[in-house]
Amino acid sequence: MSRVFGPVPSRRLGFSLGVDLVPFKTCSLDCVYCQLGSAGKPVIRRGEYVPVGEVLEELEAKLKAGGRIDWITLSGSGEPTLHSGIGRLIPRIKEITRIPVAVLTNGTLLGLPGVREELAAADLVVPSLDAGTEEVFARINRPHRALSLEGLTSGIAALASGFPGRVWLEVMLLSGLNDSEAELEAIAGRIRRIRPDRVQLNTAVRPPAESGVTALSPGELERARHFLESRIDRVPVEIVAGFSGKRERANDRDLPGEIAGYLERRPATAADLSAVFGLDRREALRHLDQLKETGTIRETLSGGEKFFTAAPE
Repeated sequence: MSRVFGPVPSRRLGFSLGVDLVPFKTCSLDCVYCQLGSAGKPVIRRGEYVPVGEVLEELEAKLKAGGRIDWITLSGSGEPTLHSGIGRLIPRIKEITRIPVAVLTNGTLLGLPGVREELAAADLVVPSLDAGTEEVFARINRPHRALSLEGLTSGIAALASGFPGRVWLEVMLLSGLNDSEAELEAIAGRIRRIRPDRVQLNTAVRPPAESGVTALSPGELERARHFLESRIDRVPVEIVAGFSGKRERANDRDLPGEIAGYLERRPATAADLSAVFGLDRREALRHLDQLKETGTIRETLSGGEKFFTAAPE
């Protein structure tokens, strides 16, 4: 599978060129809301899952192809800090382009001083905090047995206190799991310890790993935003907004493979894919129908919307 994908519209970062450093669902958590399905068994052992040189070759080829790229984002289908070469990769990326580098991480390895040092060359780190209590952390994030919410909080706080770039903290809110006033109060206490540059609220907008996981409504998200902002001094709290931009049209020859590669990493609607690949809706549906006929992708319903995702092997 290609390790560099996109650029794709990101709700946070505009047009983001993704870099996927680990095999599918290689993660230290097994979150109930994960759009990629269940990880099965979380892992915390680091390794060089793909050679840094191969990633850089593919990245340089993508950059030479041109087109708008606002960020290079280390994310994808697992936890990027599990790649032991990330500390060598980020400075090399900075040598070949002026495009800023972001790392989207669940934050579980930030308690290791070496990992924090490896991320120092990045421009932005976006860790996650989905709980204020250990009980809810275990219920939502289903971590590796060696991990704890206290360790996660301390690690993110240590990064935020010494990181030369920006730290944006994502909080994924789920109905009936972490949206009670008591849990939000506990989350606010941990945010005060971390002191990120901003807090971004999200909810399960794509099909989750577990049935019964429910997104908050826009009104509920807004109430949660007001609640947290009232308890966190001088840290802005925002709701991650939808992306309305449209990418330049992709090369027709590459479209089926690009669409399939995108859906391996995240479920998407026809409207999402239209924006990602610069297509009108009818054309996007035509390519999706072709991929369904070959058994490459499948349809699923979530929240009353039709999503497309890679078919299981």
